[in-house]
Amino acid sequence: QVQLVESGGGLVQAGGSLRLSCAASGRLFSSYAMGWFRQALGKEREFVAVINWSGGSTLYADSVKGRFTISRDNAKKTVDLQMNSLKPEDTGVYYCAATIRGLRVGANEYNYWGQGTQVTVSS
Repeated sequence: QVQLVESGGGLVQAGGSLRLSCAASGRLFSSYAMGWFRQALGKEREFVAVINWSGGSTLYADSVKGRFTISRDNAKKTVDLQMNSLKPEDTGVYYCAATIRGLRVGANEYNYWGQGTQVTVSS
């Protein structure tokens, strides 16, 4: 069982930066790949980024590649998402999720989810 709590969301102007953090509790955190998803109002939840158990491999959605960076610290049981050059279309609720299945982009392949943190990018 893994519990996830996101933090770091907020309101930022276009071109600005935010850093999201996800704190995990429970056993075997380092066994899970950790992903970030987002959901805009009225839209489906979409994949943003994922990092494997060791931090050695990552995968990004094309829409955020080169602007967002995912990282993890297994000793602290945290996974972060550094978001730079933010755009209004990045607005949404950002969710942290854990999967035992490795680098996955489908939300239905994730076992555990946090409650989400709101990110709003103004133009």
